[in-house]
Parts: sequence; structure tokens; C-alpha cells
Amino acid sequence: MPRRRLLPLLSLLLAAACSPATDSTSADAPVQAAPPQPLTVQDDLGRSVTFKAPPRRIMALAASMTEMLYAVADTSTIVGRTQVCDYPVAALRKPVVNSYPLDFETLVGLHPDVVFTVEGITSPADAARLQELGIPVYYQRYRKVTDVFRGLRDLGRLLGRQPQAKRLTDSLAQELGQISADTVGPRLRALAVISNDPIYAFGRNTVFTDKIRLAGGQNALTEEFPQPYPSLTREYVLKLNPDVIIGGRFGQLDSTFFRMYPELRRTTAYRTRRVFPVTGDLMDRPSPRIVESVRELQRLLHPTR
Repeated sequence: MPRRRLLPLLSLLLAAACSPATDSTSADAPVQAAPPQPLTVQDDLGRSVTFKAPPRRIMALAASMTEMLYAVADTSTIVGRTQVCDYPVAALRKPVVNSYPLDFETLVGLHPDVVFTVEGITSPADAARLQELGIPVYYQRYRKVTDVFRGLRDLGRLLGRQPQAKRLTDSLAQELGQISADTVGPRLRALAVISNDPIYAFGRNTVFTDKIRLAGGQNALTEEFPQPYPSLTREYVLKLNPDVIIGGRFGQLDSTFFRMYPELRRTTAYRTRRVFPVTGDLMDRPSPRIVESVRELQRLLHPTR
């Protein structure tokens, strides 16, 4: 090959060698996302709960908490329910995990990233066992109606659903304000009976005390027992002499409760026939329907409103 024809080729090779090398970290190259960092928070019992990553598979071991998850979470992330979780209807389509006693095998098989529960529903021993199996357990505790609102907002933060939780709690707070503004009048003392034999009732250190206050009444139990649902003697109930007894229709309790404890027919509640049933799910569950429960209690205490 003649020498003069080599010069253009050498020039091209030198230009290529002197050009800057392509940087694999240039703006055009894809950026690797940083791995999620563990997050440690405290639940309502003061326990440290660590999330390895934002939860993508969740479930609850309390019927009230299942309702809260359906109100706030992306429902596609809810992987199961317990045998007593029956609201909303969509929950019935989820796999069932027996909670009494807790079916660890089925629960672990659903691979939840976290399990939510309520104080008094899941035993500390069961929670510790789940932690050992790599499943964090997050407890909530409620003493007032607004504690349920706070619990919904906490779920919103943990699940990345803050706007949904805020819209819901703002709406519930507005409804509750309307009810509370219409509670002028005598505050009847209400005893909420759970069972007849023995007599168990909603204690003062339960959310019922706040609900009945917001409804325009008061818990007939003024003494705070260690148990949230204390056992009461007939003599104690007679001494309380409640204005209202909640737990069933008058005719139903007249043939059962008052037949078993005939001396309680001397109470003001029996003599004035202020003996009422309530919707069990609303009464028992500190859920997003708690304002509906307050409204139901208000209708019983002040029917003319």
C-alpha cells in the first residue's frame, strides 16, 4: 500500500484514541435505586417494631383493625383476615387465619410483612413468637374516640397512605363535632352489660366511657377496675342503680337477665324501661365506624333528638 494512503487512516485512529471514553455513570445511564432502609418505630404499647422495607403484604389479627386497614390501606396489600373479621364484605374474600388459638402455620404461609393488632386481642406470647418467625407485630391501644383517629393516621404514615387517612379522619372528626354539639340535657348513667352470668360490663378504662360522654351520657361505673371489662355482683349493680342498661331488648332481658337477678328490677333503668340493645359490631369494635356507634348511643339516650 502506498505511504500517502496510510496518513488518513492513521489520523482517524489517533482521533479515536484521543476522544474521551464513555462514562458508565453518565446522565444517560440508568441509576441503581438505593436499597430500602430498615425503619424502627414504637407502637402504642411502647414496643420497638422494625420494618425491613415499606410493608407490601399486611393483615390484622383484630376485627376492628381489619376495618381500619380496609379504610386506609391499598386493599390489594391485605393478604388475610381472622375468622371474626366480617366487615367490610370485601374482607370475606381473603384467606382465613384462626386467631383463637393463633394458627401460626397458616399465618406464616401468607408471608405478611407486618401484622397489626389491638391491645388485649393478641397475647404477648403470640406476638413474641411471630417476631421470632420474622413477622413484626404492631399494637394499637384506644382509650378515647380520638385515639381511633390517631390510629388511622398512624396507619397512613406506616403504609404510605397519609392523604387517605387524613381525608377519613377529617370527615369523622367533623361528624363527631356535629354530634357533640347536640348533647345538651341530663347525662343519664348507662351500664353496658356484656354477659349475664357472671355479669360483665364495659369498664371505665374502655373507649365506651368516652363514647357515652360524647353521646350525652356517662358510664354508670365510676370506679376504675384493673380489668377493662370487670365482673360485677348483683349487689354492686343495684348500688350503682343505672338510669340506662345497654345489652338487649327490654323483653329479652326481662326474661333472662332480670329473671336471674330479680332484685335488679328495682333499678331506675328497669322501672323506666330504659333497657336497650345496640349493634354489637359498633359497640365492640374501635373501628372507623366508631362515630356511627356514638350516634347510635345518642339516639338511645336522647330519642327525641
